[in-house]
Parts: sequence; C-alpha cells; structure tokens
Amino acid sequence: MKLKDVLLLVALMALWGFNFSVIKLGTNEIDPLVLTALRFTFAVFPVIFFIKRPEVKWRYLFGYGLSFGVGVWGMTTLSIYAGLSAGMASLLLDMSVVSSLLVGWLCLNETITRHKLCGAGLALFGLLLIMLSKGESVTVQGVILVLVASVFWSVNGLIVKRANTQSVFAFNVWAMMFAPLPLLVLAMLSHGVQAVTLLPERFNGWALFSIVFQAYPTTLLGYWFWNKMMMTYSMSSVAPMTLLVPVFGILGGYWFYGEVVSFNEVMAAGFILLGLFIGQMKAKPSLNVNLADGV
Repeated sequence: MKLKDVLLLVALMALWGFNFSVIKLGTNEIDPLVLTALRFTFAVFPVIFFIKRPEVKWRYLFGYGLSFGVGVWGMTTLSIYAGLSAGMASLLLDMSVVSSLLVGWLCLNETITRHKLCGAGLALFGLLLIMLSKGESVTVQGVILVLVASVFWSVNGLIVKRANTQSVFAFNVWAMMFAPLPLLVLAMLSHGVQAVTLLPERFNGWALFSIVFQAYPTTLLGYWFWNKMMMTYSMSSVAPMTLLVPVFGILGGYWFYGEVVSFNEVMAAGFILLGLFIGQMKAKPSLNVNLADGV
C-alpha cells in the first residue's frame, strides 16, 4: 500500500473516531434521534439528484436505510445520549465483528475459523469487563443500545450481500433516503412531539456543526474514500485499519470532554482490540471450523 494512502486511511480513521465526540456535541443541543434524522437528510439532499439509482430492488434500499439509519446510528446516538462515553461507544460498536460471525454462519453459510472464534472470545471477555466496570464512561442503557447498533451493523453487511451491487456509494445515498422519516417518527414516539416542535428554539451553531460534520466529511467523503481504497487494495490490507477508530474515539472523548477511562476499561478495550485483530488474521484452510458440522 502506498504511504500516501496509508496516511489518508489513518486520517479517515481519526475522522470516524472523532465523529463520536461530534455526535455527543449534537446530543447536548437537540434530540438525539432528530439529530440523526438531520444528519441523513443533509447527506442525501441534494446529492441524490446527481446520482443514478443503483439497479437493485427497492426492498434492499429500504431495508438498508432502516438498518443503517435507525438501527446503527439512531441507536448509537441514543447510547451516547444515555450516558455512554464517546470513546466507549466507538469501541463497543466494533462488537459487530462478533455478531457478524453468527449472521454470516446462519444466513450465508460462511465458515468460522479458529482465529475468528478466538478473537470473538477475547472481545466478549472485554465486553464482560466493561459491563462489570463502574466507571463514569459506562451506563447499562448506553451499553445495551450500542450493542443493538452493532447487531444492526452486521445486518447491513447481509443486506449489501443480498443486494449484490457494485455501486456501493450510490446504494448508500439512495438507501439513506429512507432513514430520516422513521427517525423523526421514533423521536416523537419516544420523546414526544416536542422533540420536533422545539427544534427551532434549540437549534444553534453547535447543532449545525454536528450535523454538517456527520453528513459530509464523515458520511459522504468518508465512505467514498473507504470504498475507493477497498477497490484499490485487498480487504485484508484495508479492513484492519478500522481498529484505529475506537483508539481515536477514546482519545477524542478524553481531549474534548475530559472523559476518564478507568484501568479496568483500558484493559477491557485492550482485550476487545486484540480480539478484533486476531479475528481478522488469515487462517490456513486446515484451521477452518464449520459450526454447521457441529465442530
């Protein structure tokens, strides 16, 4: 991989990691679900008018829009609003690696290697340590919400596999069109109609910055460059870079909000990151474990 591309990927991981702090900034100003709805509204319009709809069935676009918009980022934003630190949210969202193993095995008949099983075990042990932690950066409700988001992240991958499209960027944009309205409805059902009606009074420069940052550099520019790198280099070369996201997420929470991470949480983060790293290692064919065969 060219040094320039490596540096750009590291910068992208920093952008994605710091984005969790920007989400927290927005939730301090306006309703978290309304914030997420505005993020996807800005990301879709007016870009969608200049991008041809991908040749996939509408149900895949609708399903991905709900899963990505409401399931992943709606729940992640709610988890931060519920008291989970930005750093912990970025780390625990990566638990999607564990749920992806089950989704791939159950729905795509994929085999699970011993490396992946070992990595998942370490990550789950790290999650257990976090659940037992009594640090200020962790709340039970926040952890549950972000774990739900991590499962939806795995569902996203399944939908993309089923859609079988090569126009990934166009697929993302057109699918995100279906996210804002359900998010607004969910906001009113859970927080009352004032979640929307009070928006003009609470909307300010910080809220606008949070929305714009999430919509353009994080979502549109970020995913465009990521997909470009995935097309240029092998997945095994690019995918491990995502391990840097929670590192920058934790640093961002510390720098911008003074979020204190306890020693136990640092140890837990180490187990999770080590597990994710091991899970992405290549294994020899002889080491494959097919759970469908009961091994």
